[in-house]
Amino acid sequence: MRSSHNFSRLMSAAALGALAFAAVAATAKEQAAPASAPAAETAAKPAIGDFGFDASGMDKNVQPGDDFYAFANGNWARNTPIPEDKSNYGMFTALADLSQTRTREILDVAKGDPKSMIGRAYASYLDSATVEAKGLAPIQPWLNRIRAVDKPGLAKLLSEADRSGIPHFFGGYVGQDDKNPEVYIYTIFQGGIGMPDRDFYVKDNERNAKLQAAYLRHLENVLTLAGEKDAAPRAKALYDFEKQIATVHWDKNDSGDATKVYNKMTVAELAKAAPGFDWQTFIRGIGVNEDSLLVSQPSAFAGEAKLLAAAPIEVIRDALIVRSLDGFSDVLPDAVAQESFSFFGTALSGTPQMQERWKRAVDFTTANMGEAVGQDYVAKYFPPETKAAMDVLVKNVLTALDTRIGNLAWMQPETKVKAKKKLGNFTTKIGYPDRWKNYAKLEIKADDLFGNQLRSNQFAHDDNIARLGGPIRRWEWGMTPMEVNAYANFGMNEIVFPAAILQPPFFDPRADAAINYGGIGAVIGHEISHHFDDQGAKYDETGKLADWWTPADVAAFEAAGKALVAQYDAYEVLPGEKLDGTFTLGENIGDLAGLTIAYDAYRKSLGGKEAPVIDGLSGDQRFFLGWAQVWRRNYREQNLSQRITTDPHSPSTQRTWVSRNLDPWYKAYRIEEGRKLYLAPGNRVRIW
Repeated sequence: MRSSHNFSRLMSAAALGALAFAAVAATAKEQAAPASAPAAETAAKPAIGDFGFDASGMDKNVQPGDDFYAFANGNWARNTPIPEDKSNYGMFTALADLSQTRTREILDVAKGDPKSMIGRAYASYLDSATVEAKGLAPIQPWLNRIRAVDKPGLAKLLSEADRSGIPHFFGGYVGQDDKNPEVYIYTIFQGGIGMPDRDFYVKDNERNAKLQAAYLRHLENVLTLAGEKDAAPRAKALYDFEKQIATVHWDKNDSGDATKVYNKMTVAELAKAAPGFDWQTFIRGIGVNEDSLLVSQPSAFAGEAKLLAAAPIEVIRDALIVRSLDGFSDVLPDAVAQESFSFFGTALSGTPQMQERWKRAVDFTTANMGEAVGQDYVAKYFPPETKAAMDVLVKNVLTALDTRIGNLAWMQPETKVKAKKKLGNFTTKIGYPDRWKNYAKLEIKADDLFGNQLRSNQFAHDDNIARLGGPIRRWEWGMTPMEVNAYANFGMNEIVFPAAILQPPFFDPRADAAINYGGIGAVIGHEISHHFDDQGAKYDETGKLADWWTPADVAAFEAAGKALVAQYDAYEVLPGEKLDGTFTLGENIGDLAGLTIAYDAYRKSLGGKEAPVIDGLSGDQRFFLGWAQVWRRNYREQNLSQRITTDPHSPSTQRTWVSRNLDPWYKAYRIEEGRKLYLAPGNRVRIW
């Protein structure tokens, strides 16, 4: 599965800047109104601006050919502060705030009903007095087990940690077998480090040095909170151990290569390839009784097993103590939660303060019982008309890609037939699941926050493991309806759009078609094209990892990909920090193809006529403004730097700039040679 956006989560009036998002809230109320409500005279007016775009956010002093992001969004960026509880703020965040506020209204009602599972979960989080009174008592039995573990008992303890949702030296999940997508298989991947990526340990620069020092303090502080003595030297020993692990990890580019990470082994073969750890006890302990599994990074497992065998048990215990407190920090007393936030929120992402407790309570409930909350959410906030309108948009975008495939000069005829077949096999999921997850086996208590989190983790683990040997759950969703996001799932050959993203500025039935196609249309195109990006193209029409392209197709595709890599490699986002065009390639292809396909679909929707001029802007100009508007986002420097290392999506400015590869953008804005974003026709990357 490739997730397309992955962005952060109440609406702060001071943070909205030039864009009047009160209009979005107003739209929410209109959507929630009964269908029989009388139509007001202003019913046809879009939620934003005159035609769906906030023109006040533009900076017309900037030439679109020099910086299209600043031209479309410059005033918005200058006038929109980032809320104190956020690492960045933009259109996705504003809608996430709206979704969070709406969900709070649902949960405030539910917590008054003792029979409501989501109400009890929400109430348990809000009850901070009980959490503080209990202190570390709920997690203490587990910490004591860690303190007593020896090397022979480590594998069994790690299997219990795995089921309880505590990160440790490797992770895993049950998913489709990439080469046999009608069968589930257990996949195991590298772990063992506390910072988000190996680069934070092994790349020497000033920013990483500061993060390493902050992380070392964090390790010491967590061990102190756990009641451990000699925390400083123990923290240093633990950090050194993690750095050793980081050096054997695969980097993010290799780890993101679907071909390289497909390594099927038996448990016995894994034990032989990575001696020094009791794999049989661990694999069976997590509930996997089948012999075959997928090992994502074989050499990393060999390296980690060797390091685990050589490391003093005291260091391993300290690693598990820290992971346990960090993993459960949000359901433990504030001292633990604040310490975890001080590193992961502030040092790593630059966020000054934690969210208010009610916001975290909403997130806790939706994270653990998302579909139970989602049923109430879609009933109140997702009208059938929106779903119907999205169906039309999706079909138009799919048709546009089908036409493009037929006209591709670089793709061989036999490959085109297969590509069209793959496109015809797509499943599109819009708004919410047709079948909801059953939480009947999950026990939730109003006075047991820690227990609720633990049992939720165990429920999720057991449900995941239960897939083994069963039919493929094609009805399942990987996101909740409240998420402002979308994703493509290669094995399922599907694209998925939760309800919360299907709102202004992405989609507004009352907005100009150009804005909708430049917004949600390009998002649809992005997700569809993921199935044909650098990794998605490796999966055939059945969702199987297979070689279905001719060598000539592969050569042409890789040449275009290299040109796009070079284009993004050249972008210096922060002083001395450039994008990694290889790491971001899949998402950049998604943006390029999505915008290209959406433009074709928009033009076709006009039925051969020219769009009217609105506020002095042509239809094509409005289309590209619709694209630029959804990427409005301000970042804290730390967050932006972290994203360069860990996020396969390019930052918002560079995502907007992908338009420089489209000929219609040049024509729409009369972009001439000499402008900073100008590319000669032969240098414009064209893939789909």
